[in-house]
Amino acid sequence: MTSTDETEFDPSIAEALRAHVGEYLEGPINGRGVRIGIACGRFNGGVTTRLLEGALQAFEESGVDRSDITIAWVPGAFEIPLLAQAFATGPRAVDAVITLGAVIRGDTGHYEVVAGECARGVQDVQLRTGVPVVFGVLTTNTVAQALERSLPDATNKGRESALTAIEMVTLLRQGLLAR
Repeated sequence: MTSTDETEFDPSIAEALRAHVGEYLEGPINGRGVRIGIACGRFNGGVTTRLLEGALQAFEESGVDRSDITIAWVPGAFEIPLLAQAFATGPRAVDAVITLGAVIRGDTGHYEVVAGECARGVQDVQLRTGVPVVFGVLTTNTVAQALERSLPDATNKGRESALTAIEMVTLLRQGLLAR
């Protein structure tokens, strides 16, 4: 984890800044009525399933109905952006997509290509469609780092991705997309 006390978001400072703006928007973590697509990569699937368990727990705790969650699997991280696009534009409308997988550095340059193109593809889908697509694909140097980031606790990056998805949907529902 790279966050320190100096880099953590301080809600009290943000609250104080409200007095200096005309409008202050935040996305509450309330998942009722939020439809989610989860794009999962099978490669390094033991890590992906740990991330998925963290995400599903966060969705349950946040009030997302299980019938509003769709999970689909692709071979690996390189294929995740296409699945994210299908979720964002397909006939099964979702409010947000989270992407889960793990790219672990090896002895070749394959890592840079797969991790970079997966991230770029996910960002492209999000910007092109206006549907939040959360990057929950771990990009680590070692298996130990991937396992650490997928522990069954509050530090699980799948959990973090789920909460981010809900926050983005509720923020955008406050009228940011309607012009």
